[in-house]
Amino acid sequence: MIKPFRIDIPQADLDDLTDRLSRTRWPNEVADAGWDYGFPLARLKELAEHWRTKYDWREHEAKLNELPHFTTEIEGQNIHFVHVRSAKPDALALILTHGWPGSFLEFLDVIEPLSRDFHLVIPSIPGFGFSGPTHERGWDTVRVARAWAELMRRLGYERYGAQGGDFGAGISIGLGAVAPEHVVGVHVNYLPTRPDPDVEVSEADEARLDKIRQLMANRPPYQALQALTPQTIGYALTDSPVGQLVWIAERFAQWTDPATPVSDDRMLTDISLYWLTATAASSGRFHHDTPRGSRQPCRVPLGVAVFAHDITQSVRPLAERLYDIRHWSEFERGGHFAAMEVPGLFADDVRTFFRDLR
Repeated sequence: MIKPFRIDIPQADLDDLTDRLSRTRWPNEVADAGWDYGFPLARLKELAEHWRTKYDWREHEAKLNELPHFTTEIEGQNIHFVHVRSAKPDALALILTHGWPGSFLEFLDVIEPLSRDFHLVIPSIPGFGFSGPTHERGWDTVRVARAWAELMRRLGYERYGAQGGDFGAGISIGLGAVAPEHVVGVHVNYLPTRPDPDVEVSEADEARLDKIRQLMANRPPYQALQALTPQTIGYALTDSPVGQLVWIAERFAQWTDPATPVSDDRMLTDISLYWLTATAASSGRFHHDTPRGSRQPCRVPLGVAVFAHDITQSVRPLAERLYDIRHWSEFERGGHFAAMEVPGLFADDVRTFFRDLR
């Protein structure tokens, strides 16, 4: 039921990508255009040219293939995952889940430090990357959480932790909800907390809530399109590599800490994964199929890491009304892609949370 997997993108697909990039039809831009108009033309041309002429997928593919990849089928859906066993036979298992527009690549820099203390399972969400497109409705955070519980059962883990950011946070909390007898704790680095007039908060937390209110009132365009009509935007992203490039590069530009940027090559590897697996539309469907603000009751201990440059920062008094908070850390560095931006801080915080649970 579990099969080894090796990444081997056909050369014809790489040649097609290069050809499409060389034939990009560029829009014009007004002389004083800024970010208020969207992603700057000069920067996008620079990224596209780098992708076309300097970026080497085969080099990154070879490095990725040094990891142990596997696939299995759950509920009729292909599931890809990386499985790295710790040198400690009795180590706790830990399942790490990415979000959008991330991938299992988010965790590359924390595999070595975390595998000292954990057996690591790093899956690709159905509809993303090597898990391939989904073919039916209903793959939301709860259904993925159930699939993760089955995956961990197949791997023989009776007791394990879960970690995630973005959609991965919702999936990890969902896993704690559907399999509380197996999940010892959940660590997240993204936990939106809605304002509550009955809860008193500090001035600093009130400033955080203002940011949350703005996000709730002004749904980001990418989120609205993928939540409302993921198939429509999927046509453009699947047909145009520059469209796919800017769709994700804009998120990296806006959601990362300027002091801890993700390298162009790492970002392009993530974008290449979406392009080469043609999963723009299916990954976008995750926004559609997961109701906004959906939340599963979760009784297991929760650890939260708040990074200063994330889309939103969680407010502890509000989180404590919903979850059993056992650990809370706040960092002045790092953004939405914390495991990529500040892997040392990320790994240490995850390790500390689960160590305290033992």
